[in-house]
Amino acid sequence: MARVMVQPKLLRWARERADRTVEELAKKFPKLDQWEQGEAQPTLKQLEDFAKALYVPIGYLFLPDPPEERIPIPDFRTIRPGEVTRPSPDLLDTIYTMQRRQAWLREERLECEAEPLDFVGTARLTDDPDAVGREMRRTIGFGEGWAAEVRTWEEAVGELRRGIEHLGIMAVINGVVGNNTHRTLDVEEFRGFALCDAYAPLIFVNGADAKSAQMFTLAHELAHIWLGPEGEGVSGFRDIFPDGTEVERFCDKAAAEFLLPARELKAHWRDVKDKPQPFEELAREFKVSPTVAGRRAMDLRLVDRETFFTFYYAYIRQERRQRKSAGGGDFYNNQNVRVSQMFAMQIIRAAKEGRVSFKEAYDLTGLRGGAFQEYARRLGFDLP
Repeated sequence: MARVMVQPKLLRWARERADRTVEELAKKFPKLDQWEQGEAQPTLKQLEDFAKALYVPIGYLFLPDPPEERIPIPDFRTIRPGEVTRPSPDLLDTIYTMQRRQAWLREERLECEAEPLDFVGTARLTDDPDAVGREMRRTIGFGEGWAAEVRTWEEAVGELRRGIEHLGIMAVINGVVGNNTHRTLDVEEFRGFALCDAYAPLIFVNGADAKSAQMFTLAHELAHIWLGPEGEGVSGFRDIFPDGTEVERFCDKAAAEFLLPARELKAHWRDVKDKPQPFEELAREFKVSPTVAGRRAMDLRLVDRETFFTFYYAYIRQERRQRKSAGGGDFYNNQNVRVSQMFAMQIIRAAKEGRVSFKEAYDLTGLRGGAFQEYARRLGFDLP
């Protein structure tokens, strides 16, 4: 059987790119160690399977040297000394998919002679981030105490996401690549990102994160949209403590005022400060994580740093012991969040009217045949 001449360093690069070991892949590719040592060569079929298993374009394996892959948008993540900065295939594939959706929606809106969204890019880094947070809240239409009227964090995230989409922003929350539950997105790698465009802005939130943390990331990425092009990029703050860039610090402060307005929080603090778990009380009221509530209270000097950090480190230890992946849920209801219901309705309507092929609609939504048809039906479309 004919063998394919491929450089061992390309095979090693592909494996390390996917963060896999030889031992993990040994069952499916028993000769991988020999391939990487140059002692044997794979067949074309084996190489195709290898590329598919590691989510790498097969053409990359025929290059003379491993490509230097970079995130195609600005990177605002804080990278600590000694950390590997190479983006994972999961992050790259997610960004590329969102960019394709954004490009399609931009063209669709331009063809329909839509007006640009007037709030995109209205903020500057020299502005008061608290004022920007209040303006975001006013624009989205959330009044005082809105979160307290919602029963759960899950419902609050849904309310905020729908409010963002009502402004014309695609708001996607997904914890996996597309619908592939074997490709879970890593919260340690990134929390979310924003793609800024006056006609088709997009927010992506890593759905593998806790619901209460997703609330903060949604608001944080919304602030990126308010900044416009200088705000486009990937966020990777740890434990709701962004630092390292002026943009992240600005969006952190704007998001905090959006979710926990200083005036409301100070008024509520009087009722909870003497309770056994005051930060948890604030978290339930404002539908954010207790760490965000505590951090905000510290920033407003309602508690000192020692009090907050004593709570913070204890909470993080407990959360790491107890946290489990949620997952599950109705597949089609999940698509409203994974695809963006607003985007889905636009492209289904375009497919029904013949302005886009069904193949392109399948590719852009990540749904095929019967799944696409059923999802369209649930959204109220009767497709041929």
